Amino acid sequence: MLGSLNMDLVVTMPHLPQPGETVLGERLGRYPGGKGANQAVAAARLGGRAAMVGRIGADDFAPGLVENLTANGVDASGVEPDNSAATGVALIFVGPEGQNMIAVVPGANGRLDKFDIDRAVAKLQSGDVLVMQLEIPMAVITPAAVAARRAGGRVLLNAAPAQRLDRDLVNEASPEAMVQALHAIGPRIAIVTLGPAGSVYCDETGVHRVEPFHVKSIDATGAGDAFVGALAVGLANGLPVQAAMRFANAAGAAATTSLGAQVALPHLKDIHRLFGLDLSFSDQ
Repeated sequence: MLGSLNMDLVVTMPHLPQPGETVLGERLGRYPGGKGANQAVAAARLGGRAAMVGRIGADDFAPGLVENLTANGVDASGVEPDNSAATGVALIFVGPEGQNMIAVVPGANGRLDKFDIDRAVAKLQSGDVLVMQLEIPMAVITPAAVAARRAGGRVLLNAAPAQRLDRDLVNEASPEAMVQALHAIGPRIAIVTLGPAGSVYCDETGVHRVEPFHVKSIDATGAGDAFVGALAVGLANGLPVQAAMRFANAAGAAATTSLGAQVALPHLKDIHRLFGLDLSFSDQ
């Protein structure tokens, strides 16, 4: 995992604010987060071997983020302190139906460079998956992907938070058209997640929709990260794409049943309890 570590400050609210509106929050929570760290924890909880490479700042938030990774079975030896920056922070507003608004201050996450690429690729073995997100500099992502492939690994890029990539896909009429256009750019599997509507993907066999798992959603903050972590574990362990996608949908749905990001990420036992899926990648 080459990615971000943040401290998430989460405010639950009776409704999400409109521009210029002040809304009194109901409660404030402080949770370990960051897409990279979230996805590493998700993979570890779901039976994967996860190692995190990233940066934290020199402040009070930093130690807890590393301790939390280790407590969740993630190899955190690749997390480096950066004395020139603050730890990344996410400000998250959560409404009554679990929908959210998020602002991220990258801090040390924005300082990743070739040093971090080299450290991440050094941890890869043939067949491993390097997972990245767009909470780290774009200048790091392409050379890291090239280096990972040369090392015999596969690359899973979570294109979030959304940024403009190589082509303008905004005007595509449907998720199916979007995944086809993404697949045409070059990835072996292109995926669009649809929240409570499930997901859709395109590979060499065509376009496929994967149905959602229905739950009572409390907070959708970590759902996408649970999806990515589960997908990485499924693919790394040889699941067919359709089965890996179904596993990822289940993990994403399960993550919405609790508040917070990392604290809400499911274990394999939760996937079995909620949905009856019986998968085992390790002794967890």
